[in-house]
Amino acid sequence: MPPSASIIIPTRSRPDYLEVALAAVAPQAAGAGAELVVVDDGRLERNAQLAERFGARYVSLGEPRGLNAARNAGIEAATGELLAFIDDDVEVHEGWLEALITAAHSQPDVGVFTGPIVARFEGTQRRVCGREGPPITHTNYGDRDRDVPRAWGANLTIRRSALDRVGTFDPHRRVWSGDEEEWEQRHLRAGGRIRYIAAAGLDHRRVAADATPRALMAVAMARGREARAYDEAQGRAPTLERELRVLTGCLWHTLRRRCDNGPVMAAHSLGRIARARQTRHDRVRGDDAADFLSGESGTVGGRRDALRELKDRAAATRGAWQLLRARRAARGLARRVLVLSVVRERHRALYDDAVAELRRSACEVVALERPPGELEKFANLNLLLEGVELEGFDWILLMDDDVRLPAGFLAPFLHLAERYGLRLAAPAHRLRSHAAWRLTRRQWGAVARETAFVEIGPLTALHRDTYAALLPFPAVGMGWGLDAHWSWLAREHGWRIGLIDLLPVAHLAAPAASAYAREEAIAAARAFLAEHPYLPVRESQRTLAVHRRCA
Repeated sequence: MPPSASIIIPTRSRPDYLEVALAAVAPQAAGAGAELVVVDDGRLERNAQLAERFGARYVSLGEPRGLNAARNAGIEAATGELLAFIDDDVEVHEGWLEALITAAHSQPDVGVFTGPIVARFEGTQRRVCGREGPPITHTNYGDRDRDVPRAWGANLTIRRSALDRVGTFDPHRRVWSGDEEEWEQRHLRAGGRIRYIAAAGLDHRRVAADATPRALMAVAMARGREARAYDEAQGRAPTLERELRVLTGCLWHTLRRRCDNGPVMAAHSLGRIARARQTRHDRVRGDDAADFLSGESGTVGGRRDALRELKDRAAATRGAWQLLRARRAARGLARRVLVLSVVRERHRALYDDAVAELRRSACEVVALERPPGELEKFANLNLLLEGVELEGFDWILLMDDDVRLPAGFLAPFLHLAERYGLRLAAPAHRLRSHAAWRLTRRQWGAVARETAFVEIGPLTALHRDTYAALLPFPAVGMGWGLDAHWSWLAREHGWRIGLIDLLPVAHLAAPAASAYAREEAIAAARAFLAEHPYLPVRESQRTLAVHRRCA
């Protein structure tokens, strides 16, 4: 007999919070014959021990993949028809589960239920004026049950039939960027309802260390950036000028009311403004193709080059231990690698150096090249593929003729790509490198990042799992827009794609795309994307997970 309900708790690296949540909900689950499922967005031994202690099933994603990925893993693992999602930092009220089960039995036409979320700050005193709500997720629609327009993920119960109707959560959405709201919009558009159950309440907790002004402001700023990004994707973002007026109001509120909520609201507003300024800066002025272009040249040089070089050296020093671990783990890694390049004679020396570096590894490297001739880049690459038995290669590397690789590059690069399950992978750019996309520049302290986007150069690795979908290359001229299409394909196929920050490359011979006729390249990309689905810039330029240690 299936359980009356399944309670799903996504968590990551917060066992102290998780312990309180499980202690409160486990007795209610036992009393109602419900199952408990803890989904670890990573792998933490103490989380597993807590799940066992409280009689919960433990599901580990192995590495951080995001809140919605954890929710979907919980859906797959659970067996109940009623799926009750709570966050790991809550404490449910007495009667919470019983109220939800009773409402579900009495209202079979409702697909989603929620209840009060009460903000609770522990071990700290906050001076607030009462004009604004708490600076963490909270909701209260009163003491009577009613239909509501949305629910928060901290207290969200869904019938499995509703998920069957509109699908699961979008795993590519980051926390605070419409992670549950996007699903709820699909549910409402399909004619579904969201019902508020007044008796199904819980507390949303913050311990003293997480309730300091600095901690609350840091979270608020990050949340503001993501909220603005989601508003932009929905086409409802206010102007930058309006965002600035909101910030002014927050600062005035702080000074006039001496309210501790003021600085937190101001931080949220600053996050929104930072995102708005970035979007304005990245937009290609006067060009409606901006949704697949970066909007900036990414060219480096001038007086700041020395500073960039120093930052690169500092990042390399910080990552030296992780790089040593990666090289040890990759020692003896034997993969068959096909390298495809279009080589101009003026870059012959750079290209030969790069191929020589690739061949210093234990991998078997087959390098094929063609001169540009009269054909465009991807037409040349398709000619190189003719007659090649692709099933004999583990990876294909698309390599520009002017890329500079770090010493000992190939084996640890492929090891990290495989370790994190990437099907499209690229090394990040050094800070001192021509790079059109900010996303592709190395991130301080990162080993690797799972992203929604991988650029088509200067070096891109295709795993054998992608060959059927990506090869031969489509007729796309010099390739502009192809990476946007790849982003869409990755999402559709469920591929993880991303960047390896630990082994950054340099692209310094010439500014990015300087060899292309810009207007012709844009026209070719526009024609290609008119017939191929793609992720626009506002959706593709996202980091989904950051890995800071070589596991």
